[in-house]
Amino acid sequence: MSKLSEITATRELILNLTLRELRSRYKRSVLGWAWSMLNPLSTVVIYTIVFKYFFHAQGPVGRPSGLKNFSIYLFCGLTAWNFFNASINGAMGTLVGNAGLIKKVYFPRENLVFATVLSSVVSFLIELGVAIVILLALGNNVLPWIPVILLLVLLETIFVTGLGLIVAVANAYFRDVQYLVGSILLQMLFYLTPIVYEAKVAYDATAGHPVLRRLYTANPTLQFVESFHRVMYDLRWPTASNFVYLFAASGISLVSGLWVFNRFDGDLAEEL
Repeated sequence: MSKLSEITATRELILNLTLRELRSRYKRSVLGWAWSMLNPLSTVVIYTIVFKYFFHAQGPVGRPSGLKNFSIYLFCGLTAWNFFNASINGAMGTLVGNAGLIKKVYFPRENLVFATVLSSVVSFLIELGVAIVILLALGNNVLPWIPVILLLVLLETIFVTGLGLIVAVANAYFRDVQYLVGSILLQMLFYLTPIVYEAKVAYDATAGHPVLRRLYTANPTLQFVESFHRVMYDLRWPTASNFVYLFAASGISLVSGLWVFNRFDGDLAEEL
């Protein structure tokens, strides 16, 4: 049986693992799934106080929406980032965290990563739902753009799944990966992504440095965040180059992730 057929045949296991992740996420929490809304909202409030009132950051004027609101601009980008961050961190620890299960019984280990990402998708959709309600309350009619938003969600899900497979295997072999990626690289990537500032600020700063400009624009999280900004905040389509990049990056990420995972899957039980 091919690996793809094996994964497809165990789709019920993926569903059960996903439900297990969802049930355990807020276990023994009084507010439960309300934290899926409270966490991003509290982050937006904190960043708004710091960047808007201390550093006088201003939200851009959405074109053609006309919306000008720093908190909403921040929220639209932060939802996409939170999903990326939660998926990578979750996938990175899923093999190590399920070492006992992996050693006891054979099943496609990729399913653990898939379940982790899918559980993060649920939180992502809740955050997007909150953002859409707020946008509608402010007069930004984002409803016709929901199909485009869902397409972006799908592309980002494919992208983080591929990366998640890679970091999951890497962390199983070298535990330093969780500290390198989780504590350093993701933090750097957050500030290299236009979430608390406009991309125009970075473009202007790198105007005389074409190599830096290319490196900055090659950042995949920038492409996803900017696409969500365009659709939800501006009410316009992402550019053609955005779509080409996102489709290519998602495809390359998933294929690479599956190849790397399959390459090192055989020794996972011993390494764990």
